[in-house]
Amino acid sequence: MASFIIEGGHTLHGDITPQGAKNEALEVICATLLTNEPVTIANVPDILDVNNLIALMREMGVDVQTPSPHTWTFQARQLNMSYLQSDEFIRRSASLRGSVMLLGPLLGRYGKACVAKPGGDKIGRRRLDTHFLGINELGATFTYNDERQIYEIEAPHLQGKYMLLDEASVTGTANIIMTAVLAEGTTQIYNAACEPYVQQLCRMLNQMGAHISGIASNLLTIEGVTQLHGTTHTILPDMIEVGSFIGMAAMTGGEVRIKNVSYQNLGIIPDTFRRMGITINREGDDILIPSHDHYEVGSFMDGSIMSFADAPWPGLTPDLLSVLLVVATQAKGSVLIHQKMFESRLFFVDKLIDMGAQIILCDPHRAVVVGHDHRFNLRGARLTSPDIRAGIALLIAAMSADGVSRISNIEQIDRGYENIEARLTALGARIMRED
Repeated sequence: MASFIIEGGHTLHGDITPQGAKNEALEVICATLLTNEPVTIANVPDILDVNNLIALMREMGVDVQTPSPHTWTFQARQLNMSYLQSDEFIRRSASLRGSVMLLGPLLGRYGKACVAKPGGDKIGRRRLDTHFLGINELGATFTYNDERQIYEIEAPHLQGKYMLLDEASVTGTANIIMTAVLAEGTTQIYNAACEPYVQQLCRMLNQMGAHISGIASNLLTIEGVTQLHGTTHTILPDMIEVGSFIGMAAMTGGEVRIKNVSYQNLGIIPDTFRRMGITINREGDDILIPSHDHYEVGSFMDGSIMSFADAPWPGLTPDLLSVLLVVATQAKGSVLIHQKMFESRLFFVDKLIDMGAQIILCDPHRAVVVGHDHRFNLRGARLTSPDIRAGIALLIAAMSADGVSRISNIEQIDRGYENIEARLTALGARIMRED
């Protein structure tokens, strides 16, 4: 197990460019299975979750090439169908949550698939009902194999249909889209997730010959086609990295320019940090965070305490609440953080309390943060990263703290952030990796 050793109290200065979006990469890489022609994807992040999916695709029989750094070409001429039924495939796919999005392309093109309960962050219950119910509406049948603890799915004939999703699940919507593009007739998906990464998936599929309309809305219409062809696609910058860098700059008090952020795809993220009192200047497609001696949390028009809650897009992404919570520890004023979508994501706050933060954990979903306003800093501590987003939040806390901190289990951070210690060291942080 690797660790980060962080010497806190160093101000960040300079330019940094966000990596490609992890969540989009997982979706569009799976979508390459829908054609036997080459699909080239640029701006692919070099992170564990994506690299593990690419390795799994190779084992499945996909021809995978990397013509240049962060660019990959996938060609699924003929898959190894016996491998897809093997215990090794089940074991590897179960350890990677993104592998659940292989289900839709496999059913759409080959008419059968199997899936185990996927892994990923331990942040509470993450059900797959939306995936299964939507795909079942298109004509797939699910059989649970109790001996192997997997679902075996068959879909000899997929037929388009209107459906109302029980929740606006991002991966569920992506999976249903990838199942429906090769189905016969018309599929309508209401209450569809409309995050930028789902929009990007739809645009890539349309470039491959799919007929998807309603992109960026919560009602998607898909006219089924008989086959798709190859294309090239560029992944958006990762909005979660952009938000993480805003938080780092504010907490350490330095001036940081975040370059090429695709500002129009950040939604309410910049305004959310502005409500925290952080100055954000847009310069073209860059964001400049000036030096902050302190930042003061606003309040609602009626004077009530500021609160931040996650919601489906265009609401605030849940992946940034951990960062916002840490940033609030040094704000002037109090903030209520309401994590609605995952019941275990706030349990890392006990580590922040040990570092001197003033936080009241009300229940698994809500925490009240009383900001220090830099009257005194957090103190260094021994920490463990429980998941990707809590891991980066703890890293931000350690960078702003007095003294030295150690964060173990940083493989969780590596799953979502590319070469993060070197990129932050270039800005002035003091972070050392210890294996």
